[in-house]
Amino acid sequence: MMKQTVLLDLDGTLTDPGLGITNSVLYALSQFGIEEKRENLYAFIGPPLVPSFMKRYGFSEEKAREAVRHFRVYFQDRGIYENTLYKGIPALLSALKARGFSVVLASSKPEEFAVRILRHFEIFPYFDAVCGAEMDEKGRVEKTDVIAYALQTVGADPKECVMVGDRKFDILGGKENGTKTIGVLYGYGTKRELVAAGADALCATVSDLQKTLLFIKEEKKE
Repeated sequence: MMKQTVLLDLDGTLTDPGLGITNSVLYALSQFGIEEKRENLYAFIGPPLVPSFMKRYGFSEEKAREAVRHFRVYFQDRGIYENTLYKGIPALLSALKARGFSVVLASSKPEEFAVRILRHFEIFPYFDAVCGAEMDEKGRVEKTDVIAYALQTVGADPKECVMVGDRKFDILGGKENGTKTIGVLYGYGTKRELVAAGADALCATVSDLQKTLLFIKEEKKE
């Protein structure tokens, strides 16, 4: 019987990256002489950066890529660590592994950065695979593509998988790849956003998420 797989988003699901990401965006915008309020930048958490700069500031693709380069100047050494692990995440990961889940990270963050963050918080060993975006923001970057790559990497049957995330991109990406989906409400997406995307379940806390995933596991046994 194929092992059940849980695909986990990173930002807004395992960690709260709000300070680091918004500081990095503020730094990038400052290079173009743009001043912005931090509260207007939380929408950058979740989706790919290039289209976010294009959509929100009318940047051309070339200018948006330049903005991403500035973003990473700040992020790679400072912003990446302006980040906190949500309470209960180590216990969640430990419980999933104990119950026989295959645990896979599926993040729109560049894979190199994702690995560094997991190692920083000492949760890297819980993961069977770490799958993220490509650093150049040209290839694998959309969440749908990242999830497809993650499924291929571990050879998982989508019907035996559940994608967990806090934004509509996680839910839509999971559905497009044929997985079940769970939206978490403690991150940066809203209940309305996750419901509209078609999440199969919603969890208000990390504890709720753990109970829901273990319940799914028990259901599969029956």
